[in-house]
Amino acid sequence: MKQIGFIPLRKGSKGIPNKNKRKMVGRPLFTWVLGEAVFSNLDEVVVYTDDQSIIDFITKEYHWTNKVKAVLRSAESASDTASTEFAILEYCESINYNFDVFCLLQATSPFTRKEDINICLEKLNEDYDSALTVVNTHRFLWDKNGKALNYNPKERPRRQDFEGLLIENGAVYATTKDSLKSTKNRLGSNIAVVQMAEDSLHEIDSETDWTVVEQLLIERQKQAKQSKKITHLVLDVDGVFTDGTITYTKDGEHTKGFDMRDGMGLEILRQFNIKVIVMTSENSELVVKRMQKLQIEDVFLGVKDKYTLLNNIIKEEDISLSNVAYIGDDVNDLTNICSVGWSITPNNATDIVKHNADVVLSKNSGAGAIREACQFIMNYNKRF
Repeated sequence: MKQIGFIPLRKGSKGIPNKNKRKMVGRPLFTWVLGEAVFSNLDEVVVYTDDQSIIDFITKEYHWTNKVKAVLRSAESASDTASTEFAILEYCESINYNFDVFCLLQATSPFTRKEDINICLEKLNEDYDSALTVVNTHRFLWDKNGKALNYNPKERPRRQDFEGLLIENGAVYATTKDSLKSTKNRLGSNIAVVQMAEDSLHEIDSETDWTVVEQLLIERQKQAKQSKKITHLVLDVDGVFTDGTITYTKDGEHTKGFDMRDGMGLEILRQFNIKVIVMTSENSELVVKRMQKLQIEDVFLGVKDKYTLLNNIIKEEDISLSNVAYIGDDVNDLTNICSVGWSITPNNATDIVKHNADVVLSKNSGAGAIREACQFIMNYNKRF
């Protein structure tokens, strides 16, 4: 049975310019749901967009999986007046409904987890022809005429005695092919509801919404942290191995400065079977040469969605995020900083990273910070 995910994206956003591509906790907003979809039970995930830069991003960023593909949608389906159903049907007809289950995922719902997607898919194995995600709210609702809609004001219930209402949160919709073809709608006639956390009800329509959702995501990632023995160390490069400065000549990048003590620290870690991995957003021949000198084999260059790649690494290595220590210094490291077992940052890192890291080193980047971090890891692992 073929189950496909579908993430529609448009260039335009009136409330927040370039909303889908803007960095939420250091990664483009749409990659939050895309990353979860990659590790869900979906067989294929289609990003349907009129933005060529997103197509280029996906082609480059997710080369390690054959599960994701980006498709250019028509201008008509990406207009302000076109409905999501219009885009869905346009794509489905273009592939002659070559699937068994269709799952609509909204990019503006960054709280979606792979488990939410999987539960919706599982519902279709029962007697349901469609499923959607909801949130249970305990708020009292009124209409504009002053009439209470979901409770008796003269017998106000206590919160713990109040069932509340289920509200559609717009995150996940799954439906069978037969239902979609017959109804031309994301939902059929026999609908299952799947509850998600209350935070997922937040919509991102303003700068205030953005700030609230970003902080909630940071706290969610932190609360899921667990501390286990560190088996893997993942490092950024610029601002970690180096002080963040680069000298240029007319021919391009010329030099980066590295601290020899850092190399010794990493060598000692490897002697204790701690795997060292480098993950950087830059494509630099100088970095390649330095990592070869340090005998670091796992080097990932040009990575923009570091969190999804990290999750793929831990899946392949059969470990958890709790076994990972991560050293980063800037906003593109932020999701990893908030998620791994131990997050570490140099003393001269950006304020937002220092605020959210578990350990702020006394040394600056390019001046012994990695060596200090290696010593911390060695001391920490002694308890195991």
